[in-house]
Amino acid sequence: MTANDKSYDGFTEDERDAMKERAKELKASARRGSRGAKADTEPEVLAKIAEMEEADRVLAERVHALVKENAPELTAKLWYGMPAYARDGKVVCFFQSAQKFKSRYATLGFSDQAALDEDTLWPTAYALTALTPATEQRIAALLKQAAG
Repeated sequence: MTANDKSYDGFTEDERDAMKERAKELKASARRGSRGAKADTEPEVLAKIAEMEEADRVLAERVHALVKENAPELTAKLWYGMPAYARDGKVVCFFQSAQKFKSRYATLGFSDQAALDEDTLWPTAYALTALTPATEQRIAALLKQAAG
């Protein structure tokens, strides 16, 4: 079977690219050694955001600013080639551009490290198409809660 075959259920080219980016991130982290989670990786995140297409870049820049304002204890880092924000080296939330996997919308996602647990069901990812003041307020509240 080939990747062009409709019945192929392996990794897509985009998924393989994301895994390669993650491998590079892990190698870079290993080179940083003892600085590990304490290293300033924000410039790498800002560079990745700057590479995005305009619609995604505008959203990512604002999400980045919202994280800095509302969860300053989280550290910016790359995670599978996406801007992510971590506590003690563990990803709490991330921004996935629409172009990353050729989706129709960008995504703000939260990992199991986020303190969002509520009853027996809660969302861990949100589609983003635009940021209104009300949306930004909701994101700010989620970030504060997620950061714990």
